[in-house]
Amino acid sequence: MKRIGTCFLLVMMAVLLGLAACDKKQTAPAQEPAKTAASAPTAGTTPAAPAEKPSAAESAAPAAATPAETISETDDAGEETVAETAPSTTQPNLRLGSTASPPATSAQFKDGTNYVKVVPAQPTSATPGKIEVLEVFWYGCAHCFALDPALETWRTKTKPAYVEFVRIPAMWNDATRMHARVFYTAEVLGKLDELHNDIFREIHVKGDPLNTVEKITAFFVSHGVSADDFQKAFSSFAVENKLQRADFLNRRYRIDSVPTVIVNGKYRTDVGMAGSEEQLFGLIGELAASEHGG
Repeated sequence: MKRIGTCFLLVMMAVLLGLAACDKKQTAPAQEPAKTAASAPTAGTTPAAPAEKPSAAESAAPAAATPAETISETDDAGEETVAETAPSTTQPNLRLGSTASPPATSAQFKDGTNYVKVVPAQPTSATPGKIEVLEVFWYGCAHCFALDPALETWRTKTKPAYVEFVRIPAMWNDATRMHARVFYTAEVLGKLDELHNDIFREIHVKGDPLNTVEKITAFFVSHGVSADDFQKAFSSFAVENKLQRADFLNRRYRIDSVPTVIVNGKYRTDVGMAGSEEQLFGLIGELAASEHGG
């Protein structure tokens, strides 16, 4: 009986953990492999199928360009730079942060349980005097879609003035890379705030996986963007640079599940670790306040 009870407990823990995030090993809802745009640049064309493990069709298509440098835990991330040709609301130049020290959090939150330290601490994109809260997400992730309304409410209504919120897309396979390109295309077009929620709804409510250039083009055109303007942005040098920066940060933070939240380049957490959505925002608030010095 003890053995049966133990097995049941392990199964239930696995189920509960699975409710918190999408990871590399999970398979997303049926979505077709991406078709590469004829006009997309050779170095940066990114196909996508939301399956976490690329199919043979996906593997045959080129992936987005990635930085050439080799990254180790001891590298000084502050020395890594990627040129950008257009201002980005999500990826400013990185600023090296200080070494992680024990945060002043309440007894409710514990290091190693509700959050973990990022070792080594990573540079942030925040301006001096500001604390960066960064979300790594994927449009194809149902957990990211579920968290987004609460995250948007926090970002627009209750976020402290000293916090700068940043989103970067996951970049671990062709599916995430294609949706990352969608994200940065919307940003370059100046329509990210307008389209961010619509992209989520297109995938999770309307059932359109946005996994081919044709489907993505149709989506942008239906939202008032000309096909020509879309194609120029989708294949632009600015988007390529942003994709490279996102890939760099994904590797720096060793992202293998989403949604993941990083506070000031020093602390990593998510809904599962925090215990709930409500506790996640409480934890973010305490970590950010500790980093800000109050």
